[in-house]
Amino acid sequence: MRPRRFDLIAFDWDGTLFDSTRLITLSIQQAVRDVGGRVPSDAQASYVIGMGLMQALAHAAPDVPVEQYERLGERYRHHYLARQHDISLFDGVLPMLADLKSRHHWLAVATGKSRRGLDETLRHVELQGVFDGSRTADETAGKPSPQMLFELMREFGVEPERTLMIGDTTHDLQMALNAGCASLGVSYGAHDPAGFAALQPLHVAHSVRELHDWLTASA
Repeated sequence: MRPRRFDLIAFDWDGTLFDSTRLITLSIQQAVRDVGGRVPSDAQASYVIGMGLMQALAHAAPDVPVEQYERLGERYRHHYLARQHDISLFDGVLPMLADLKSRHHWLAVATGKSRRGLDETLRHVELQGVFDGSRTADETAGKPSPQMLFELMREFGVEPERTLMIGDTTHDLQMALNAGCASLGVSYGAHDPAGFAALQPLHVAHSVRELHDWLTASA
């Protein structure tokens, strides 16, 4: 068998493994409307996906005063939770993860979601035991800070050159660059992949099937 290139593969969650980009965008827009802010466009709302929640909402709604942030966050969670079970993993994700596990890669999640939100989602889609580790934005620094990846690499004793980050946003790829890790972009999530080139991903996959094929051949 060909030796592994990467021991640790870290995935973003929303827009990379989980088909949630549209729901997050709508939930941000509805939350801003609820507190009387100027509703961001689809592009403005989707741009902040991957950041920690309050960082994302503040960026998407710069006219909303700080004293409204708590309510803004509450309204976002209300709208997201009301429809979270309508969304699911992208087709092909489970076989891809099973294949990577069979090849003895460590698999991790590095996400802008909260710990509670990630754990609830993992239970819902029956992924307990698939991931060896995870970091969320409310328990460490949010993207594009490299802190999530630094912590995961320390946890598994893996060097940056043996670590691969996979994500759908420039925040994910910038985090990898900041951590000294390789990255892989996917074009089917929140950000226009035209902005990926400057962040030096090894490849940009246009489907889960293409992502799976690249990982099989090159990871």
